Amino acid sequence: MTEKPEITIAARDLDAGGKRFRFVLRADWLREALAETEVTPEGPDGELDVRASKSGKDVLVRGRIQARLAVPCARCLEPAKVAVDEEVNALFVPAATLEGSEGPEDEYEVSSDEADTLPFDGETVVLDEVARDELLLAVPMIPLCSEACPGIRPPAAAGEEKPAVDPRLSPLLRYKAKRS
Repeated sequence: MTEKPEITIAARDLDAGGKRFRFVLRADWLREALAETEVTPEGPDGELDVRASKSGKDVLVRGRIQARLAVPCARCLEPAKVAVDEEVNALFVPAATLEGSEGPEDEYEVSSDEADTLPFDGETVVLDEVARDELLLAVPMIPLCSEACPGIRPPAAAGEEKPAVDPRLSPLLRYKAKRS
């Protein structure tokens, strides 16, 4: 991810009623956010549409993330297109209020009770990592370019119509020919 976050919300601009924010997930941002993965942006820019509200010092963010991505097919390795349209829910708590934390720069071990709670500096809610995580979690574990994908096939010999038979299967072909 970039050193300078692009998707931010100033906590001082929020109240209990909340405010809507629409962020364009530019193809450049998507490419950089997904740089160390096999996932790439596909098609137009994505969108993060959220409503953020403040409850005391905490900030609740709820909305949707949409993007079109491509990932190698699990069978043939050709690009498989993935349309992401997922809900986003996150509770941001000032890092200084988290138990055991001395500041926003400290490493903090999250307990299972706090799994949906993310730290922020108390002034700016940064959504870059949340957006990246939601995009990656939306990609199927076994992406397919199509349900009928045959997988990787060896190249056919010149002038040969049918793909070559694996020589290890030739005894089965002889047996089939005898039974026919």
